[in-house]
Amino acid sequence: MSNNSIHYDVLIVGTGNAACCAALSALEKNVRVGMLEKAPKQDRGGNSALTGHMRFVFQGIDDLRPLVKNTNEEELQGLIDRLPRRTEDDSWDEVMRVTSGQCDPELLRVHVTQSRNTMQWLASKGQDWVPATGMQALGDNILIMNGGGYGMQQRYYAALDKAGVPIHYQHAAAELILEGGKVCGVWARTPTGMVKFTASAVILACGSFEANPEMRARYLGSGWDTVRIRGVPYNTGEGLQMAMDIGGMAHGSWTTCHASPQDINISEHTLPSQHALSGGDSTDRYVYPYSIMVNTNGERFVDEGEDTRGRTYAKMGRAILAQPGGIAFQILDAKARKMNLYPTNYAGATGAKSNTLEGLAQELGIQPDNFVRTVSEFNSAIQPGDFNPNRHKVDGKGTKGLRVNKSNYALSVSEGPFEGWAVRCGMTFAFGGLRVDPETSQVQHNAGWGIPGLYTAGEMVGGLWVGNYASGSGMMAGSTFGRLAGSSAALAVLADKA
Repeated sequence: MSNNSIHYDVLIVGTGNAACCAALSALEKNVRVGMLEKAPKQDRGGNSALTGHMRFVFQGIDDLRPLVKNTNEEELQGLIDRLPRRTEDDSWDEVMRVTSGQCDPELLRVHVTQSRNTMQWLASKGQDWVPATGMQALGDNILIMNGGGYGMQQRYYAALDKAGVPIHYQHAAAELILEGGKVCGVWARTPTGMVKFTASAVILACGSFEANPEMRARYLGSGWDTVRIRGVPYNTGEGLQMAMDIGGMAHGSWTTCHASPQDINISEHTLPSQHALSGGDSTDRYVYPYSIMVNTNGERFVDEGEDTRGRTYAKMGRAILAQPGGIAFQILDAKARKMNLYPTNYAGATGAKSNTLEGLAQELGIQPDNFVRTVSEFNSAIQPGDFNPNRHKVDGKGTKGLRVNKSNYALSVSEGPFEGWAVRCGMTFAFGGLRVDPETSQVQHNAGWGIPGLYTAGEMVGGLWVGNYASGSGMMAGSTFGRLAGSSAALAVLADKA
């Protein structure tokens, strides 16, 4: 064990979106920043490199202009025509709706009121966005990051590199160092032994526990230990554990998580380097609002059209995991093809096609009699009205009289050939985290005070998401609270020096 320590004013654990925002924010106060990354360099940045969206408040075209480079006014106007604005009230109501009113209101207030400013700040740091098209446009966000999350991360690293911020790779944070009740460093485990880092403030931004089967089983319950991860294998919960070991207060929903429908052949995890090499090929299977989803018994089990895709996908994984074998099938007919409802990435999806429902059931391994009956009952229960696959607002075209009704986007499955796609649950991150002061992102102690010298951001902040969340919200919260944590930590360091 080395006794020689490396010192920084602000030490950040993690190098994802929240961590990079914390670093850039702290640098504005002219303090010395260092970062620890558990992964090797080519796979740095956690899940942030694998995403594409940020969900933010905007009043109109003037708020989009600074964010989108190399786009003409006509294209911008086209975006605004699709979604004219997302107000603070819209954003507040939406999060309260998807979390069934269980979101922490103080955290949500900061998330909602700061998102627009944070986006403008990110643009000032060299980030930019492009109009959402193709697969990305299936969600209800109108912009995606230029080059996706991977492109965003590369721009962060270029800025941090230019500022001379050292990143220590294959340094896994293992323990917080306390002196007189104040956090003043981190012990990190490396392939060659333990290294001591001292710091005037520490920011934990190293993700959730989704890649830890033991913690998944402990907090999420039976069956979650074997789910596949829609993300990196490095987020195994040490950051949360280290903070709770010194009295950091757990907060939010520790029994729920972000889990979505993924191709049945999704790998156990995804690395940023693989994702970049594959051109960002996605195993997301998000056509379900326009389909019916059935299990191996041929039964529907969920309201596929409860709300827009962006507001339901993060809870659909849980519903699929609860089915026999943790498997489901998204079923569509020829009309869906003619209407061009399929995302582009379904070209490589695992599934089958048949001219008859019985033939499709046989190919997919679904109980055929139940399946045919389910489809027939569903078709008969569809109510009059216009089917409109608008991803920004529901169409009200549902069913009546079924055990599980479909609220919107009810499209009959009646015209062959029929197609079915096999899906399973893929977990992205857990919703449980630490309690922070919403104004500073300082971690709170179980006894009710702020832990001196300790801040957190990103997926480690508990209390925002409960049971479900809206597409792009996690990255937005990561940037907002990362920026807050960085400036708060730096100001505390400067006050100590003074």
